[in-house]
Amino acid sequence: MMDMAALPVQRPERPANAAAARARFFNSGNAFNVKLAPVPAADFGAVAAAAFAPGAATGVYPCDQSAAIGCPFPATTPLMLARYAVIRAGETLAFDSRATGLIGCVLRGMGAADAFTWGEGDVFLLPGGHVALTASADAVLWLVGNEPLLAFEGLRPGPATLAPVHFPAAEIERQLAVIGACTSNDGTAGLALIFSSDGLEAWRNLTASMTLSLNTLPPRENQRAHRHNAAAITLVLQGEDCHSRISGETRRWSLHNTLVTPPGEPHSHHNGGDVQARFLIVQDGGLHYHARTMGFQFLE
Repeated sequence: MMDMAALPVQRPERPANAAAARARFFNSGNAFNVKLAPVPAADFGAVAAAAFAPGAATGVYPCDQSAAIGCPFPATTPLMLARYAVIRAGETLAFDSRATGLIGCVLRGMGAADAFTWGEGDVFLLPGGHVALTASADAVLWLVGNEPLLAFEGLRPGPATLAPVHFPAAEIERQLAVIGACTSNDGTAGLALIFSSDGLEAWRNLTASMTLSLNTLPPRENQRAHRHNAAAITLVLQGEDCHSRISGETRRWSLHNTLVTPPGEPHSHHNGGDVQARFLIVQDGGLHYHARTMGFQFLE
């Protein structure tokens, strides 16, 4: 007698129509052993270098590891896509983000979106769909959207449900000073600024599926090891002699590099230099908060 786990997928014996012919059957022995490629702890330093190279052309430079994770669409993690956007002075970068929302950070230059002007150090949120960014000085931006989530569901963004949100660099510095003057307790995960909006204030997210935080680490200090079920995409903004430990491996930081922390993997961050480290982190945490599956825990 054959074990259930050895049975191949089963089909209906005498389907009466096309709808019935599409039916497939698994069982409790063979349905739950789906094998998926793990999410690598990736480093996109080469992509960052190309975006910042002298004479880099206006365009999108994706941090794509879809081949490594078996996705038939561009993806940095299964549910998020990060990329650098280069815009030469006087030019406009226009593209279809195919996301519900697009998180941005200005790494160099200045310019304008439809609703506001932006400059170096600013953070913003744009609604998904058509994006047009015009630079008044040579610019490099970092952009993260949830295109892989929509692609997985076979969806396209409908009418915009998110309004643009702008976080100017000066206001970010003011907010960092506010929390820097406060005390914390052992349950606080470092000193980090969390970005949200009036529309999602109750959820403390920046989009329904994505969270955004600006994490800091004092000189010569470490962030203790922890884990969470959300995948994380990290942008290095500031630091000297810094690194992350992800699943026991050391990942050295370089300015403006993009790093990936796989979901569920133990990790920690370390500042061996003499200046405060700063790193921007986008997670698909909104989905996990909503599903009650974030699973955050300190490991030491």
